[in-house]
Amino acid sequence: MIYWELFLAFFIPNIIGYGGGPAIIPLIETEVVGRYGWMTAQTFAETLALGNALPSPIATKMAGYVGYEVAGIGGALVAVAATVIPTLLLMLGALGLLYRHRESPRVKRMSQWVRPVIAMMMAWLTLGFLLESLNTSGAIHTLIIGIVAAIALIRFKTHPAFVVMAALVYGGLFLG
Repeated sequence: MIYWELFLAFFIPNIIGYGGGPAIIPLIETEVVGRYGWMTAQTFAETLALGNALPSPIATKMAGYVGYEVAGIGGALVAVAATVIPTLLLMLGALGLLYRHRESPRVKRMSQWVRPVIAMMMAWLTLGFLLESLNTSGAIHTLIIGIVAAIALIRFKTHPAFVVMAALVYGGLFLG
């Protein structure tokens, strides 16, 4: 039964999500944290941060990690397959259709309407992480990490992986 739940937890967000890994992360969080309770919001946020520091698509890394934590190697394989199969099937089916109508104004409008929805989903996920951080780490630590991260990313153009690693080190030293 756990393999079926893992399959559904990753298949559904991947079949209905549009916009790639970052766009479906809120949907995966809803399944993993909200529906099945395999992780807390804090653990999910830490897993996401660590996953973002590593190369390759985020959705498959999350699926592999969560699947492994829940049901070992078999769980990781099921979760990764559930993540990849919808994309493969949808891309094969939609590629021909979109290619045929690539100059259509309707196809162009569809893409323009999807972007704001993805932005709102990412904003909602960010707000959830902020509230969780305020709850568990406190306002001072959240502000320090946020301000230093913003300065590093915007002013010094530091690669996000280094910012995430620095935040992890800070958390290990001062919050662990």
